[in-house]
This record gives sequence, C-alpha cells and structure tokens, in this order.
Amino acid sequence: MSATERATERASEPASEQYDPYEAFGDLAGDVRDPWPDLAAARRVAPVQKTSIFTLEGVEDPPDMPDEYTVYSYELVSQVLRDNHTFSSEVYAAMMGPVMGHTILEMDEPEHRHHRSLVAEAFRQKTLARWESELVSAVVDELIDAFVRRGDGKASAAESGGRAELVREFTFPFPVQVIARILGLPRSDYPRFQRWSLELISVGTDWDRGIAASEKLRDYFKEVVDLRRAAPADDLISDLAHAEIDGHTLSDEEIFAFLRLLLPAGVETTYRSSGNLLFGLLTHPDQLDAVRADRALLPQAIEEGLRWEPPLHGIARVATADTELGGVSIKAGAVLSIAIGAANRDETRYPEPDRFDIFRDPQQHIAFGFGPHMCLGMHLARMETRVAVDALIERLPDLRLDPDGDDPHIHGQIFRSPTALPVLFG
Repeated sequence: MSATERATERASEPASEQYDPYEAFGDLAGDVRDPWPDLAAARRVAPVQKTSIFTLEGVEDPPDMPDEYTVYSYELVSQVLRDNHTFSSEVYAAMMGPVMGHTILEMDEPEHRHHRSLVAEAFRQKTLARWESELVSAVVDELIDAFVRRGDGKASAAESGGRAELVREFTFPFPVQVIARILGLPRSDYPRFQRWSLELISVGTDWDRGIAASEKLRDYFKEVVDLRRAAPADDLISDLAHAEIDGHTLSDEEIFAFLRLLLPAGVETTYRSSGNLLFGLLTHPDQLDAVRADRALLPQAIEEGLRWEPPLHGIARVATADTELGGVSIKAGAVLSIAIGAANRDETRYPEPDRFDIFRDPQQHIAFGFGPHMCLGMHLARMETRVAVDALIERLPDLRLDPDGDDPHIHGQIFRSPTALPVLFG
C-alpha cells in the first residue's frame, strides 16, 4: 500500500450518498444582493472612514479594542497595499493562523519575499502551460461531458439541445478538481479532499469544523509529502518538497501551510470569479456574442469581470506606526478593512463603473490585490477561467440564460458569486 493510500485509509470518513457539497457549503458568503450603492455613497462621503466592526451591544466604544477604519478609494487602497511596512499583513496571524498555519498571507518583508520566492518556483510559466494542456483542459471537458451527454446520450449539444446549471455542475466543482490534480492526489480522494477544503474555508461560520478539517488535511498531506521527498513525482507537492533558493528549503509545516492556503486562494476565489464573468456575459448577450466571434477578446473580458465583480470584497491590514491616510490620522495597532470591491468601482478611475463592459479602456484593478502581496496564483486563476469559458462557448452552441431560471443573481458580502447560472444551449 502506498503512502497516499495509507493516508486515505487512516483519514477516511463515512461518505453519505446524499451529501451535496454545494448544498452544504455553497452559500457561505451572506445574502447581500447589491452592495454597490452603499459602497459608492460611503466612498463619496470620505475615502477613509472610522468604522465599528468590533462592537459590543450597548457599548459605543468597547475597551481594549483596536480602532477600525475602512478604505474605499482606488488611490488609497492601492497606497495601503503597496506599503507593506506601514500597513502590515500580520493581522492574519490571529485571524487565520490557527487554521492555516504560518503562511505568506501574514508575513511581512523580508520573510515574505523569501518564502514567496520559494513557492513561486512551482508557478513558473512553463509549468502553467503544462497544467493547462494536461490538467485544466481535461477537468473542464469532463465536467462539460457530464451535462452535454445527459438525457439522450449524444455527445453533441448542437444535435439535441440541452440545459445545465453551471454553478453546481461546473464553476463550483472545477477549481478544486484542478488543484487536486495539480497536487497529484489520486482521483479516489477528490470527494474527501473537496469536503475538507470546504470545511476549512467555512471556518468563519464553524470554527471547530474548520480546525478539524485543518488537522485532517495536515495528516493527509504529511503522508504525501513524505512520499514525494523520497520519490518525487511530476506534481506541485514534489516541487514544493524539493524547492531550494540559496540553500534554503521549505519545512514540512511550511508546505502544509501553503497547501492549506491554496484552498481558499486557489479554489474559492476561482469558483466565484469564473461564475461572475459568466454571469456578466450571459446577462449581456451582445458581449457574449462578441467573445464567441473573437476569442482574442476573452482576456480583456476576464479582467473586466474581475474589476466589475471581484470574488473577494475585502482584505485586512494593521498599522505598524502612527500614520496618516487620506488626511485621517491612524494610530499604531488600528485595523484597516481594505474595500477591494469599492476600489474597483471608483468612478474617478473607471467611467460608469457599475457597467459591465469588456471594451472599456484597460486599467489596473485590485481584484488580485496590489504590491508585495499581489496574488501569487493570479496567472493560474486567469488561465483556468480562460480555458473554462472558452470551452463552454466552444462546446455549447447558442449558450444563453434559461428564461425560466429562478432569479439568478450575484450575491454575497465578502465573497460574491452567482446564486445559480441556469442555461440553455444547442
């Protein structure tokens, strides 16, 4: 029995045939349909505002709580994210450290630069190109096959027509399957891996469940890392186990932390961003037709989708010293809530910012962050979305929203994505 098989056997749990991962974890984002008017109004009042997220009932200024500010404008959001010295990522150590471990998410310079360089080796362009052809395309095609051939058994939707719900059947399952294959995990482990991944991500709503999932993933990855150190394979875990820069390598705990971070960073956001782009295109058929006619428009459509509806609306920083931001005095220890969504719809940078328009003049957005902590996996995320949307357009002729769908819309407060994407094709 291999180390991977032993890990699977020891960590196995009874599986219910009725278990539906989307039903269990697909709605963790909060039911906020349209945050945009309130965000725009707040940004126009003041781009930096003292807020009161840390409140106690009946106490206006609770003792021993840090000051809290929200940053709304593109200019000041990008300023904060560029300045990793004044505005530290260390705030995530208490927020996510217990479940993720010590990750690059919470590191500042020079520790951050050192660890990022080690793991970045695994995301070089040559590797991404291989993942695209050998892994991502295969996952996408398998998922499309499942609903294209449903019903009459025909492989061609053009012959029979069809319908699907693209969130449950496509955007939700495909990123976790891609990550599982990139990690080199056996197919038999995919359902369990997905469940642990979702339980980890849901730590904000169920702390004990998230901590338990973190421990299960660590035990599982321990066996796999041990195997890959002894016998490297052609996968990401092997790359991490043998990464070296200037004589430095990653410890097992550092690898486990990075692998756990991949789940929200590489699964949750990709599932949501690809769904948001599809919603934008499906609700703007003229722009979908343009991309269908000219696939060279797909990269700019992806960027507009990320700007228009970023999957993650907020990140946090903590002030390391007394400073000033946008004319507001900020004391050391204050926590800053960085409103990515608000920055991405700042009218001083993006004309008619609430309009989805793949033809607008390109401008840098903040969906992947900015500065030293700009998302390490952004090129992988873009590639996955490009492959996924291209395959849907290619294989599902006359792809369109189902007019009988039950009010599909994008919702969520911190994480945002469509409630559903009911479509017809053929």
